[in-house]
Amino acid sequence: MSISGESPLVGRRVVLGVGAGVAAGLALPGVAAADRGRVGFALDAVTLDGGEQVVSVTLDTSRFGPIDPASLTTGTFGVHATATSPIDTGGQAVGYDLDRPVTAARLDRHGRIVLSLLSGEGRPGAGTLGYLGSRGRNVQLDLVYTITQNAPVLLRRGRPVTFAGFEQGRLVNPEVDAFGYHVSGSGMKYRLYSPARHGRRPLVVWLHGGGEGASLPDGYYDNETTLRANRGALGFATPRAQRVFGGAHVVAPQSTSAWMQDGPGFAPLIHEIIREVVRRRSVDTGRVYVVGCSNGGYMSLKMTTVYPTAFAASVPICGVVEGNPPRVPDAELAAISTPTWLVASRDDTTVNPQANTVHAHDLVPGAQLSLYDHVVWDGYQFPGHWSWIYVARNDPSVGGTHIWQWMAHQRR
Repeated sequence: MSISGESPLVGRRVVLGVGAGVAAGLALPGVAAADRGRVGFALDAVTLDGGEQVVSVTLDTSRFGPIDPASLTTGTFGVHATATSPIDTGGQAVGYDLDRPVTAARLDRHGRIVLSLLSGEGRPGAGTLGYLGSRGRNVQLDLVYTITQNAPVLLRRGRPVTFAGFEQGRLVNPEVDAFGYHVSGSGMKYRLYSPARHGRRPLVVWLHGGGEGASLPDGYYDNETTLRANRGALGFATPRAQRVFGGAHVVAPQSTSAWMQDGPGFAPLIHEIIREVVRRRSVDTGRVYVVGCSNGGYMSLKMTTVYPTAFAASVPICGVVEGNPPRVPDAELAAISTPTWLVASRDDTTVNPQANTVHAHDLVPGAQLSLYDHVVWDGYQFPGHWSWIYVARNDPSVGGTHIWQWMAHQRR
């Protein structure tokens, strides 16, 4: 199963609207309170390899006039974060209630105050996702941030100011926000990134892991976790990947449960989304690629058995083929004609790499294989199941050719 990189006590989802994250201005002797309204602030998020985190908050103070940056210190403002699950956790402790250490305070080019917060891989209390073990799902936690002003700031004219209060706004993640929201004719949600380049461009289909599906018994179907739990889809929308593919559409469908619960049933629903994108965007139908991790690794293989001529290439990552009966029978694997590159790590304790990835590689004609010892990126070691990190970073290579370049050269 694919889960976010946060500890079980970390989560994500932002509460919008007036009254969330509000702190009254200070009544400091001799200091004028800003009298032109409250200060709105945004939560600035980044999707790390281990999941999305709030890395800073931006206070929209530009309308109060030029602020002296020398009056800003890490102690000028305090930041407190509370995160709770939007659905019943079944008794599991999910979320957090803590102070977020401010590591830097600065002005951006618009004159807004930006408070950098302590964050990084494995950092508790920074993430925006919570993993519910009883559901096997990530959920966006409801986030409430409270800003407290501990000292006045100085306008460039030398006037000390405390703000009247603070109001939380939206969660901002430029990479995630670049993907539009869509719902297929059959009701399956998906996110879509389209390049600025004109002309027919390839399409990358990203199939998420089990942790990013919906939890319909709880009425939870967010169309968010597919992009926030890891960089699987986002990697293909980066400037680097877009250069490799010459501009590419990236679509990320969200399962109503988990792909493995009904692969043959989900296959036509995914194919319907692909057809919708082809109709609405300028897509090179000879360059449609399917990539998936864990549950999605299984589904990427299943898609090439159900639609043997639809895809120019398939990249199943730590996917499942074994089972009783086998989820992807040997005869189906041996009949796959789509160029296939499988990826896994030997220390994967969630999906046995030998019985699944290696077994599939041995049967799929002409398949490539990248089998890592561990999952390590930027000096941080992740669980062995998280080998999708390597694909999101274009790391796998065979004979000097990296996986994105290999994909980009495959044509149907």
